[in-house]
Amino acid sequence: MPLKMIRQDITKMHVDAIVNAANSSLLGGGGVDGCIHRKAGSQLLAECKTLGGCPTGSTKVTKGYNLPCQYIFHTVGPIWMGGHVHEAELLASCYRTSLELAQEYHCQSIAFPLISSGIYGYPVDQAFQIAVDTIHEFLNHHDITVYLVLFDARSIQIVEHILNTKIQDSTSSTH
Repeated sequence: MPLKMIRQDITKMHVDAIVNAANSSLLGGGGVDGCIHRKAGSQLLAECKTLGGCPTGSTKVTKGYNLPCQYIFHTVGPIWMGGHVHEAELLASCYRTSLELAQEYHCQSIAFPLISSGIYGYPVDQAFQIAVDTIHEFLNHHDITVYLVLFDARSIQIVEHILNTKIQDSTSSTH
C-alpha cells in the first residue's frame, strides 16, 4: 500500500488510527496533542490517565472516542537537542512502534503528523526524511495505507521543496 502526503487536520482523517505526537505524560499539551485531546473529548483524558505515561520513542494506544478513527496511537517524539542524543533513532522508533501497533490492531490505514517538528523543534527536513524512510521500510513488508498529514504552511513548503512537488490539499474535504 502507498504512503500519501496530504494537507489536512489530522483530527478529521477517516482512518483506522491516527498518531498523536504526545508528551510523555499523555495528558494533553499543545499543538497536535492538544487538538486531539480537545476533539476526542474528556473520555480520552480519562483513559490516558490509566496508561502511566509513555517513554520517548514508544507508543501507547487508546480508543478514538469522538474522532472519526477507531484508535489513537500516542507516541512521544524526541525534543531536538542538536542531533547528538539519539534523536534520529528515537524519532524513527516513534514511527516504527506506531506502525507495529497498527499491524497488531489490524489497521488498514493510519495517519501520522510530522512528529517532533513542531514545539519539540526537530528540523522539518530531517524529521520528514526519517518519517519517509521508516514508513517506506515498513511498507516494503506490510500492506497498509499510510498518510503523512501536514498542516502548517512552513512544513508544507519545506516538504514540497524537498519533493519538488505539490502536496494534495484536503483541508476542504475529509478522508
